[in-house]
Amino acid sequence: MSLQIQITLQDAGRRFNRDWIFKGIDYSFLSGNNYAVLGPNGSGKSTLLQLLNGSLSPSAGKVTFTENNQPADVEKVFQHISLAAPYLELIEDFSLTEVIDFHFQFKPYVTGMSRVELIDLLGMKSSRHKMVKYFSSGMKQRLKLALAFCSDTAILMLDEPTSNLDKQGINWYLQLVKQMVGNRLIIVGSNQEHEYSFCTKQLNITDYKS
Repeated sequence: MSLQIQITLQDAGRRFNRDWIFKGIDYSFLSGNNYAVLGPNGSGKSTLLQLLNGSLSPSAGKVTFTENNQPADVEKVFQHISLAAPYLELIEDFSLTEVIDFHFQFKPYVTGMSRVELIDLLGMKSSRHKMVKYFSSGMKQRLKLALAFCSDTAILMLDEPTSNLDKQGINWYLQLVKQMVGNRLIIVGSNQEHEYSFCTKQLNITDYKS
C-alpha cells in the first residue's frame, strides 16, 4: 500500500456531557510509523481512536486528514482503515467462511492472501463452516484481528488487540505483527506493553486531562 496518510489533531478535545475526556491534543500520525495510544482503562483511548478514524467528531479543535499530501474527506480516508476492537461485532449468524467473504467484499486482501490462507493463518480449518455465534471469545478476537491485518489498507487501528486471548493467542498476535505490519500507519490503543512493544511512538492520554 503506497498511499501516504497523515492524520493531524489540532487542539483536539472530546467532552462527555460537561466533563472533558481529553483536551488540547496537538499531534500528527504519519504513514510508515507505529503509534501506541496509552492510558488506564476508561481514560479515553477508544474515544481518541474513534476521532482518528472519523466515527466521532471532536468537541473542540479539529482533526484533518491528508492523502499523499492532499486534503482528504474523512469518508474517503475511512475506506483505507482496518479496525479490530472488542466493541466491534461480527455477524453471529454467518459461518467463518461467510464472514470472511462478506468482509472482503469491502476491503481487498493483502498480496498473497486469500480465504484459504486466512483460515490457515487462524488455524480454524475444522471450523470453516461453523457459525460465529458458537465461537469462543478468543476465536472471535483472533478472527477480528486476522480480518484487519489481512486487509490491504493504509491504516491499521487496534484497540486492546489481545483482549480475550490466552497466552497462545497472544503469541499468535505477536507473530501476526511480525508478518503483516508492513509500511502502514499503525495505531494501537492499549495499556499492556506486550500489545504495543513494536510501536516506536507513544501518546499518553493522561497528558491531556484537564
